[in-house]
Amino acid sequence: MPAPRVSTVVPVYNDPGGIETTLDSLTEQTYENYEIIPVDNDSTDRTPDVIRRWESQYPDRVVPAEETAVQSSYAARNAGIERASGEILLFIDADIWVEETWISEMVSALESRDCDYLGCDVEIVPNSDSASLWERYEQALSFPVETYLERKHFAPTCALAVRRAVFDDVGPFDEQLVSGGDKEFGQRVHRAGFEQGYAGSITVFHPARDSFGALRSKARRIGRGRAQRRHYHPADSNYVHPLHPVRFLPPSPLRLYRRYSGTAASAPEMLCYYVLEYGLKLIQTTSSLRETVALARGRS
Repeated sequence: MPAPRVSTVVPVYNDPGGIETTLDSLTEQTYENYEIIPVDNDSTDRTPDVIRRWESQYPDRVVPAEETAVQSSYAARNAGIERASGEILLFIDADIWVEETWISEMVSALESRDCDYLGCDVEIVPNSDSASLWERYEQALSFPVETYLERKHFAPTCALAVRRAVFDDVGPFDEQLVSGGDKEFGQRVHRAGFEQGYAGSITVFHPARDSFGALRSKARRIGRGRAQRRHYHPADSNYVHPLHPVRFLPPSPLRLYRRYSGTAASAPEMLCYYVLEYGLKLIQTTSSLRETVALARGRS
């Protein structure tokens, strides 16, 4: 049978270097029947110029799209879905890179496992040989995709394969969310009865966040997303209110130790990770509380 048509959607906002890295790895794939859809989310820098250059070099492969009405990575992904011609859609973020066999392996895994929705391994890569504390923290704790799928029924949209029929059934991503749209969508897919899977032997490479400011920005976005999910999807959620005391408790040392134990971290470094994890949790909680208040005022 002919290889299924694949559309690879890459949302991007103000990241010319990141989209360059991703397109460079995607245009050299061994798979033949695919297109790449970089979706510019109303960038104000050189990002559109980079996309146009790749389109001119690969006019039969790179099919650009735009999302200018809504500033949201999920809105950009939805614009890519609308533009896509494939029966299988792959999602990857700008700044991530893959091996030349990535698309072929993702399609093969999706087909051989008879899955409708498939996540894969995400490897965090430091920006230099001497990784900073922030980068090592990211390596130790970020993207436990297999756990996400087993316990929470979702995979991150930075490395995801979904059949077109899934979107036809459950609808697109929720573009109202600034974070957590991958979780909301994945759980919607699970409730609809589609088969989800994990391909741990397939890897994408994600650059590590290399500063406290970058980690803080991510924590704030996660906190806002939690509040928005509580607001827009109250019937589907068991989200804890940001004022609940559990939101202010430190993380479970035993749970985090289990996650740290697979790393080469020393005891002092593990303690630093623990303190950092707690600090970021409090930032998430504060951000969630502010967003909850803002949403309540908007509704009143």
